[in-house]
Amino acid sequence: MSIMINLLQQFGRGSFPPLRILLFLVLWTFMSCKNEYEGFSVNKDEAYQLNVPEGFPKMTFDVLGNPITVNGVALGKKLFYEGKLSRNNTISCGFCHIQEYAFTHHGHTVSHGIDDRLGIRNAPPIQNMAFLRNYTWDGVSHNLDERSLVPITTDFEMDSSMPEVTGKLSADSNYKKMFRAAFGDDNITGERVLKALSQFMATMISADSKYDQYRKGQVSFTQQESKGFSLFQQKCASCHSGELFTDESYRNTGMYYNAQFDDKGRYRVTLNIADYMKFRVPSLRNIEYTAPYMHDGRFYSLEAVLNFYSDSVEDQPNLDPLLKQNGHIGIPMTNDDKQYIIAFLKTLSDKNFITNPKFSE
Repeated sequence: MSIMINLLQQFGRGSFPPLRILLFLVLWTFMSCKNEYEGFSVNKDEAYQLNVPEGFPKMTFDVLGNPITVNGVALGKKLFYEGKLSRNNTISCGFCHIQEYAFTHHGHTVSHGIDDRLGIRNAPPIQNMAFLRNYTWDGVSHNLDERSLVPITTDFEMDSSMPEVTGKLSADSNYKKMFRAAFGDDNITGERVLKALSQFMATMISADSKYDQYRKGQVSFTQQESKGFSLFQQKCASCHSGELFTDESYRNTGMYYNAQFDDKGRYRVTLNIADYMKFRVPSLRNIEYTAPYMHDGRFYSLEAVLNFYSDSVEDQPNLDPLLKQNGHIGIPMTNDDKQYIIAFLKTLSDKNFITNPKFSE
């Protein structure tokens, strides 16, 4: 702006050639538009090149129903950090899903939403969503295109509605241009808001950790990491399996019921007593960044998590059989075992993912 003021002052004194002013104004307009619509392509149909990591499962994201495009992703990214999705314009998706912490709400046992209201669960990381079959701790969601509707409308999260959201976005001429670029016209609908958000989330792939580099033969593990990997395969990989480090099953792992949040796990979805206190097995990718842990954030360190599994698992009626073997409740681990396993878990940290400007506000 100061450059523009200086230019006009020079023009007023007649000391700046008119042609140069015209060229400058054209350049200024171009730069302003570039910043305003950063990441957008002039071709609305340009497909976004999504690189599927080797060894990952088949994509579950519905690319036929919601083709991932450059402009759709750019719009979704802007919406992800948009406070207008909440009732009072203060809470965005990025408020509870912070990139630096693998898109979790770091330091909060459960997420804090609008008016600092408490949720009932720890915010899970947003990563590799395009390859998952179900979402959330109880698996109530299985369509990424619909997932964002829940936080937008839940009273202790964003406390808004799709008509309210689309009304606010429609009043913004910039958003009309962005929706036109992404969808072909400037009609702003709830469906398009959700599809743009899911397109952006589908691109949030984490697969560049030391573990991934090790698998490609690019680096070697330390002695501690190698021991930890072996112990992990023996004691943890039955549930945290595959390249996503989750089998996406629902299991009762012997955690006590937390009356403060009244969360009974998958039972809330199925009303089947066999699902009481069963929670979805989370991915362990970027686990170093995502404390606190478990569905209600009850543990603040990886040491505390492993101490729980070795010493504090409750023998509940539907406790997972894997935690009740050979007359022992839990997972037998020595203190050295735990340190080795933690050393391995830290190889799942993807520093590029938590700093990549493609995902930044």
